[in-house]
Amino acid sequence: MSESPAPETDEALSTATRLFIDHRELLFAIVYNMLGGVADTEDVLQDTWLSWSGSRDRAPDQEIGNPRAYLVRIAVNHALKRRAVISRRRETYVGPWLPEPLVAESAGTEPASADAADRVLRGESVSMAMLVVLESLSPLERAVFVLGEVFGYAHAEIAEVIDRNPAAVRQLAHRARRHVHARRPLYEAHPRVRREATERFVEAALGGDIRALMEILAPDVTMWTDGGGKRRPAGLRPIHGRDKAIRLIASYASRGGVPALDIRYRRVNGDDAAVLFAGDSPYAVMVMDLTPEGDRVSGLYIVSNPEKLTHVHLAEKNEKDEKDDEKEGAA
Repeated sequence: MSESPAPETDEALSTATRLFIDHRELLFAIVYNMLGGVADTEDVLQDTWLSWSGSRDRAPDQEIGNPRAYLVRIAVNHALKRRAVISRRRETYVGPWLPEPLVAESAGTEPASADAADRVLRGESVSMAMLVVLESLSPLERAVFVLGEVFGYAHAEIAEVIDRNPAAVRQLAHRARRHVHARRPLYEAHPRVRREATERFVEAALGGDIRALMEILAPDVTMWTDGGGKRRPAGLRPIHGRDKAIRLIASYASRGGVPALDIRYRRVNGDDAAVLFAGDSPYAVMVMDLTPEGDRVSGLYIVSNPEKLTHVHLAEKNEKDEKDDEKEGAA
């Protein structure tokens, strides 16, 4: 006859669960910034939980003086290991790779998933454009940048997290900041300007209005189209220059096989963006990056890989279900 778990074991597990849940938003935010994928982030959090819960006969609140620091260390190190898996996957990825977008239910609302913490969706540091820049850093440089620049960790704290000495962390931080700031000027367009530019571009792009596209796109615009080889048409590499971008955009409007699309404006990684739906299913997420003056589009990021839009569909379905419930309640 098996023995029932001791009360102390149940209490320790309950405490471990509570502490993990209390810090889950922070862990999600850090890991997502390091990896750029929701599914990968969830996998890392699962690994973090298994490492954290560990032996069920220990009480983390008694043995670990700083559970927050301990959990962050576990999560960051699991994320660093995950980067190797992601790198191998990228070797066979078809076309440009873009981060998996975090989409709020509607413009100006909180994110659909409570796990996608406020700090993930707010702030330029996790915009689609910034995440693309972070992809060019080494895994350790990215971890140091995210912990230091986004979450305000001191070099000594980061050194403990990644098991390096403070001097090495300072060097990593310096290289990361220099690289990011060279590719990502520090400015932020007003939300109203972003929204207007987004609407102007979407209207011109879907309507095939060449003249309007010439006005809204910067001459040196870069366009990424991430279909993962599962959506056509899509470029196999980033497109540089306004003329090339317009030719590709115009081809979308002229080619057959593209379904009728419903445009819904959402907050994507903290920025105003357009989410295109074909019926009830998400078709693409379009995010624009603006010039410092805010009057033209300097970067265009289109995610149409269905595997990266699964959670967008769920968020939209939840919103629709809630509206249907409200209608039924009012009837």
